[in-house]
Amino acid sequence: MILIFTMFIFSLTLSFSPGPVNMLIISSGAIHGFRKTLPLVSGATTGFTLLLIVVCFGLYAAIEQYPLFFKYLNAAGALFILYLGYKIASSQPDLALQKTETPGFIQGFLMQWFNPKAWTACASGAALFSDPTTNTTVAVFIMIYFVVCYLSLASWAVIGDKVSILLRSRQRIRTFNLLMGGSLIVTAGYLLCLPLLNHS
Repeated sequence: MILIFTMFIFSLTLSFSPGPVNMLIISSGAIHGFRKTLPLVSGATTGFTLLLIVVCFGLYAAIEQYPLFFKYLNAAGALFILYLGYKIASSQPDLALQKTETPGFIQGFLMQWFNPKAWTACASGAALFSDPTTNTTVAVFIMIYFVVCYLSLASWAVIGDKVSILLRSRQRIRTFNLLMGGSLIVTAGYLLCLPLLNHS
């Protein structure tokens, strides 16, 4: 149950925290409305999920051949999450909405494959939640991430459509960044301490 909760927090924090795709979605929501932004949300979610599958099962094969490497990947992934959490928490609020043509499914799909945040999220998730003894754990992680990703990106579209004025407040964006970054840091701390807890 704790592992499922950790997967959920990991997925929620990385999906809902500000990034290139999120900013594109909120911009589209603010300019074009929620309904016209849904194809973009669907494309981004599909693109990310396929990327996650490729990365997870690619890394799983390597981990299966080198079980000891799994421990190093787990530690490296947790440290990266810690670093990412710090970067999010300490980032300066910045939001610029520009008028553009309505982006669609293909744009959302392709943007995830060229999005460094998506690649690092997939690599970290694969390192943290892959299990060299079974595919079930990573499959559950992918399913959780798919649902959380879609709902999170759709939420950004709603925010852009209904309450974009909220995100024009630098103080509120700052508070949001602190909450998201802090959640990520807590998750990383738990994952780093998990081996010690298992041996206690």
